[in-house]
Amino acid sequence: MVSAGVAAIAWWAGTLSKSGTAAAWTIGLLILHGAGWEGGAVLAAFFVCSNLVSRLGPRTDYPGVDAKGNRRDAWQVYANGGPAAVAAVMAADLDLKLWLVTAGLATAAADTWATSMGAYSRVPPRLLWSGKQVAPGTSGGVTAAGCGGAVIGGALVAGAGAVASGSTLLLPVGTLIGFLGMLVDSAMGGVLQGRFYCPQCGEPSEWRVHRCGTPTEWKAGWAWLSNDGVNFAATALSCCAAWVLWWWLD
Repeated sequence: MVSAGVAAIAWWAGTLSKSGTAAAWTIGLLILHGAGWEGGAVLAAFFVCSNLVSRLGPRTDYPGVDAKGNRRDAWQVYANGGPAAVAAVMAADLDLKLWLVTAGLATAAADTWATSMGAYSRVPPRLLWSGKQVAPGTSGGVTAAGCGGAVIGGALVAGAGAVASGSTLLLPVGTLIGFLGMLVDSAMGGVLQGRFYCPQCGEPSEWRVHRCGTPTEWKAGWAWLSNDGVNFAATALSCCAAWVLWWWLD
């Protein structure tokens, strides 16, 4: 009931589509079932801080960027919360569950905050691997404001995990994993993610069909790898990193 109520509020607030609402309900149910109220507290922290910054931050529908939309659909929800939900169910130890859930959701929060806070930057973003200036909204571009936002978003979720688990170590570890996960997400998005071009509008796109309805032409990257796939990979890798650190520090 709790996960259904939170998902319904998100839909009413305009941050989730109908499919995203259903996906958020299943993610919440799995985390609550696997990691108890402690995992639910981490999920709630992620939900509140991510939706707040998305709603109150500046608009990020940059000119020339074929954005998916402000409402997250099911694919986006599963990409951000799926690895954490699977970890909550599959891990045997409650302490480990909370480390994995916190790491996965800290990365998702860091990425959301980086996008929202990066929109405040007065200087254009630069590609992470080359330093080349690119247009705002370009995959792989980072700014100082966005990086600062990533630290805040990751720390908010990591702090909730530290309080819920009783492990103060989870605050710095979760924050660091969240920040590094955001950087991995940016790098994969700029190098590996499929990039396309609309011959009708002359604009770049991340999708096989441009928002104008014209089929796009492949330009670079792996055509099958979408932004949702990149997000899923980054959060999954963050969960793996948290497992390694938990085992090493135990």
